[in-house]
Amino acid sequence: MKMEELSKKLSKIDFSIFNTHDPSGHINSRPMSNNGDVEYDGDSWFFSYEDTKKVQEIEQDASVTLTFTAPPSMLGKPGIFISVNGEARLIRDKAQFEAHWSRDLDRWFPQGADTPRIVLIKVSAGTIEFWDGEENGTIERASSAAMRGAV
Repeated sequence: MKMEELSKKLSKIDFSIFNTHDPSGHINSRPMSNNGDVEYDGDSWFFSYEDTKKVQEIEQDASVTLTFTAPPSMLGKPGIFISVNGEARLIRDKAQFEAHWSRDLDRWFPQGADTPRIVLIKVSAGTIEFWDGEENGTIERASSAAMRGAV
């Protein structure tokens, strides 16, 4: 499966499970919406309030995992399971907020991109694994492989 096909499948999945690590190494998971921002090229975008546990954990350890699932189709084709291992970055730039904003976010952030204490979380994939009942595989992002080599 190529990134373009994976992007089409992800465009139909709104929520992921967003996994971070706390200071003791435990994994913490919570559902997060991708807000319809699904022209997937290996980067995922999520809004949050700054004063959350997940933001504190990202500040301590930027390694995160996202998991996505889609149910089987009505025609019996299996669903898909996707796991994204990557690095999270906290963005506090209002121009970026507006570039990734969706009106559906107003439910959680009543003042829109001007809501105090919001942050945009960008997750850049390193490795993407997928299983759909017929095919499975791994996609390595070139930029992440280059980043690992530079470390």
